[in-house]
Amino acid sequence: MAKKILIVDDEPDIVKVVSFRLKKEGYDVEAAVDGQQGLDMAFNIHPDLILLDVTLPKMNGYEVCRRLKADAELKDIPVVFMTASLATGGFAENFPSTGAQGYIFKPFDYEKLLAEIHKFLS
Repeated sequence: MAKKILIVDDEPDIVKVVSFRLKKEGYDVEAAVDGQQGLDMAFNIHPDLILLDVTLPKMNGYEVCRRLKADAELKDIPVVFMTASLATGGFAENFPSTGAQGYIFKPFDYEKLLAEIHKFLS
């Protein structure tokens, strides 16, 4: 059975490219376009891993991750941030308190993204 990955990102091009590549790798991929939808989908589909953008409409990635990690059913799902927020948004300060397992910076190298995913799903 294919591992399920939930991508939560409001940039359609990123969702399209990452989904395409991950599906080629054999993953089952779902996508959400804002923080609230991502949280709702996580509760509904219980993915094996979540790729989460930091800057999202309705609820930012930090808050989504904190809520996931506070939920008994979802807290063990690995969360990997995909962010362009290295210099802005205080990523280094916020990341440790989220409970997320990893991160990758945009624009990312696809092989690095895959390596990060394999850490948790192999």
